[in-house]
Amino acid sequence: MPRIIAGEWGGRRLVVASDATRPTSDRVREALFAALESRVDLTDMTVVDLFAGTGALGLEAVSRGAASAVLVDADRRAVDGLKRNVAACGAEQRVRVVAATATDFLRAAGEQRYDLVFCDPPYDLADDELAQVLALVGEHLGDGYLVLERAKRAAPTVWPSTLSPVLAKRYGDTRVEWAQSCSDSDAATS
Repeated sequence: MPRIIAGEWGGRRLVVASDATRPTSDRVREALFAALESRVDLTDMTVVDLFAGTGALGLEAVSRGAASAVLVDADRRAVDGLKRNVAACGAEQRVRVVAATATDFLRAAGEQRYDLVFCDPPYDLADDELAQVLALVGEHLGDGYLVLERAKRAAPTVWPSTLSPVLAKRYGDTRVEWAQSCSDSDAATS
């Protein structure tokens, strides 16, 4: 059973309500957040957790100081579990659960920008579907990062022109890749 690692809700256990959910392991999440916090201050960030599953990534970010998170999942059982996990943390004022596919959510987001986007799709998600999600994320990513979790053996990520890869790490069978908005990477190198 996954848990929140640190921050306001550190140690809180999260329910896994759907058999289709593959929670990010505590070990990977701990390493990911250590790397993230060495690069950015999570304070007041707006976060979206696509393919949220248990909501562990989005809830962890808010537990560590992010202002708000949106947890998005299309699986009805996962959405029920997300609502229970948000309630267990007492996070209803800062965390919203949306029952939608990642692409539908991003298409409906209008001009909304997020400081941090977690994208942890099912490992068997087709490459063309992932490419569509990444292209849409590029339209909504502010000056923070997209963090993509994939199987280590997955095909190399094909990044859309709106996103620039920053970092790739492997943790056992998991590959975590980071990207940022191209406009932000261009500004950083100017």
